[in-house]
Amino acid sequence: MKFPLFIITCLLFTLSNAQNTTDALRAGLDENTGTARFTALSGAMGALGGDFSATAKNPAGSAVFLNSGLTFSTSLFDVENNANYFGNSENSSTVSSAINQMGGVFVINNYKEDSAYKKFTIGFNYDITKNLDNELYIAGTGNTSIGEFFIAQAQGLPLSLLQLQNNESISDLYRYLGENEGTAAQNAFLGYQGYLFDAVDPNNPSNTSYISNIGDGSFKQQYAYLSEGYNSKFTLNMAAQVTNDWFFGINLNTHTIQFRQSSYLLENNNNAGSTITRVGFENNLSVNGAGVSAQIGAITKVVNNLRLGLSLDTPTWFQISEETTQYLESRRVFEGRTTTEYVVPNVVNVYEDYTLRTPAKVTASAAYIFGLDGLISFDYSYKDLGATRYSPSDDSYFRELNNTIKNTLKGVSKINLGGEYRLNELSLRGGIHYEESPYQNTEIMGELFGFSLGAGYNFGSFTGDIAYSRSEQQRNQQLYSIGLTNTAKIDSVYSNFILSLGFNF
Repeated sequence: MKFPLFIITCLLFTLSNAQNTTDALRAGLDENTGTARFTALSGAMGALGGDFSATAKNPAGSAVFLNSGLTFSTSLFDVENNANYFGNSENSSTVSSAINQMGGVFVINNYKEDSAYKKFTIGFNYDITKNLDNELYIAGTGNTSIGEFFIAQAQGLPLSLLQLQNNESISDLYRYLGENEGTAAQNAFLGYQGYLFDAVDPNNPSNTSYISNIGDGSFKQQYAYLSEGYNSKFTLNMAAQVTNDWFFGINLNTHTIQFRQSSYLLENNNNAGSTITRVGFENNLSVNGAGVSAQIGAITKVVNNLRLGLSLDTPTWFQISEETTQYLESRRVFEGRTTTEYVVPNVVNVYEDYTLRTPAKVTASAAYIFGLDGLISFDYSYKDLGATRYSPSDDSYFRELNNTIKNTLKGVSKINLGGEYRLNELSLRGGIHYEESPYQNTEIMGELFGFSLGAGYNFGSFTGDIAYSRSEQQRNQQLYSIGLTNTAKIDSVYSNFILSLGFNF
């Protein structure tokens, strides 16, 4: 029995504490995508400006525009995952498309030759900063059962909390546990009602020890993960050119997170002593968030051909809401009969809204322009992801989670290098990018490497640009954080195809 994502009968209630380090990284990491030119240069445009996505990186960049204009960009995003689990390899892929960038700038020139202020600009830009669409399939024969996930959370809980009372339904008790005991107790309840484990002393309501009904041995496991959504940023920009050599700007940003995730684990076994031979476990997550941040930046012409840039991003403050649903099914062999048990709470866990603060970021940039022939550009940015914080900080769960983040994540350096060669109205572009692992233990997630290519043509009143960006990263992904902690080695390839149209007026 398989229930479609979120198509259930819902009983809404409030509880807390479903957040983790993965949520922090989902909000705190961006991609090198935007306009096609920005993407083709691997995002190395902090000292160049004159591009809407470059302005979102260094707000002084809009003062480099010579004319007012608009730009629209569309993307085709592809993720290829190869998962190796106990020697078995499985491939999965996801393709999605979106309007990933829209921007406009209005240039106000100052024609007073004796004034130091040469121009002012007012602009806006919308970027999808991270595409969250993904599909992952893991399969193999493991040595740890999903039953360990449930029994680990049951140990220490009194049996009376897991047993239905008179006239009490599955939904009633699941709801009560969420309100009063938390998500671990809800998981334990699912496992007990699915007969995955029994009490050591079943006649004692105060019993706190449990024994598995799944025998030791090997377990054929299939794990499917599906997500969709995005992080986006809308920027209101103001900038000015002072003399011929200085550009200053400020951005006021609003951020959006929209994310949906569903995972399903199917496990089969024929081990001796097992009264449970099959388990299916589904989890669904919905995340919606809104945030604010600001940026300041400057660009200077050191000499005619050399530009330097510096920008500072404030922390981003998000207000986030989350909802989850679960269900469990099991196949039980008992007294010669085989039955399938369904534990379907039909309850949506609605968590209390919380605040997430992602860290500040500093970016230093340099670019050398070879007259009309081309350019080379370099960006270096740093963000201390270990400084990510959940609040309220006086909440014991958030305090512990913040300590975990501090001891698990670290500062991340990011390097972008891009070049452009011009042949009259045609521009050929390329770049490379590198990003450190956000984890202190790089076995959890490795470094990200990538390259980009692109081209553009200036038709006069409008421009057309195309780009391709490719990145690779490895990680070892735990199936669950407790009990079934076996990992699958994931090799991921991220590809972005970008098309941009720009209009000058």
